[in-house]
Amino acid sequence: MSPESLSLWLRDLAQLTVASVHPDNLFSHQLPAPGHKTLVVGAGKASAAMAAAFERTWQQQYPEVDISGVVVTRYGHGADCEKIEVLEAAHPMPDNLGEQAAKRMLSSVDGLGEEDLVIALVSGGGSALMSLPAPGLALPQKQAINKALLRSGAPIREMNTVRRHLSSIKGGRLAAAAHPARVITYLISDVPGDDPTLIASGPTLPDNSTAVDALEIVQRYQIDLEPEVRAHLETATDSPRPDDAEFARDQCVMLAKAADALEAARSAALAAGIEVRVLGDDLEGEARELGAAHAAMAQREQDGLRQPLLILSGGETSVTVTGNGRGGRNVEYLLGLFDGLKGTPGIYGLAIDTDGIDGSEDNAGASFSPEDWAKMLAQGLQPETYLANNDAYSFFAELDRLIVTGPTRTNVNDFRAILVLPAVDN
Repeated sequence: MSPESLSLWLRDLAQLTVASVHPDNLFSHQLPAPGHKTLVVGAGKASAAMAAAFERTWQQQYPEVDISGVVVTRYGHGADCEKIEVLEAAHPMPDNLGEQAAKRMLSSVDGLGEEDLVIALVSGGGSALMSLPAPGLALPQKQAINKALLRSGAPIREMNTVRRHLSSIKGGRLAAAAHPARVITYLISDVPGDDPTLIASGPTLPDNSTAVDALEIVQRYQIDLEPEVRAHLETATDSPRPDDAEFARDQCVMLAKAADALEAARSAALAAGIEVRVLGDDLEGEARELGAAHAAMAQREQDGLRQPLLILSGGETSVTVTGNGRGGRNVEYLLGLFDGLKGTPGIYGLAIDTDGIDGSEDNAGASFSPEDWAKMLAQGLQPETYLANNDAYSFFAELDRLIVTGPTRTNVNDFRAILVLPAVDN
């Protein structure tokens, strides 16, 4: 196959992988029995598509039982629903529409009884999309902390710990407001390790962390806090705890996670006669450093290789922002990989965010072939300059290697693939 055909194969593989974890393919017909009243709430980049799929499946199974509700998703990630209202708000920086959506959800579950049922549709991105500050705090204060966390390089589990303890809806508080109704949470995981309480900061799940944990995190990353915010973390009552009796009847269902996406890619590659190595679905770390490490690994694997090898990984890397360029963690990882390989013949790379948006840009990620190194040299581009400015988007735009899919309406975080051909076949 030609280099361009191999690059297209990688892109097709990524498309198949994303489709395998789309909400349309996830809801079975074995939904819970209706409550006296059945209400749907939810937040995340996949929540609107989840709502549409849930509503469709519900109407098939319970055509005579009405449902209602409200979910919030990122601008441009909506889906058509008949019974469930879909709102849109900003991500990754929360805005007042996300705050209003959170208030709507809390209001909608107020006054429910033991015979009522709440369905929560939660996916990655929900933490920013329903940003309701804790009493005494204001949205601009949360926006400032969110911006500092995004630039700090902190992993998502630490960012969401802070978010939970500055919120009136996260960390199980939405479920607490719904009780004594029963709450069933359906999840699409975007967090390494798939801890349900970390996905969208766990609005319907009890919290294992404390306000002291949140304070330690902001101190470790040297994030300045306004006096009101610091005072809140020093005096706040902890979130609902796992042993609280009100959670006894609740249930949590994991619909999709990064491991499912990687398995779909693995199966497709094996069917094509390609050997596969899965490095894990929970890789973290500085994006460019992980890319450089994977470049060295791919070069080692190529020595003595007798058949094509596909190296897969998922998870969520971090970017410590020091420049003012354009880019997300996937293109920064890929530029680290590309720079480390330096045009090694026979090694191809791809990295995307499965939600279709890498960071805050319009691309899902990017890909490259070994021939792109010569193209880069001819154009006078220098990878280290773009890395220093956190400008990997512009680098791959110059090479015409950006992958633009638009919103996919699902989200199991990063998907990375490295195709290594035997040296004799280069």
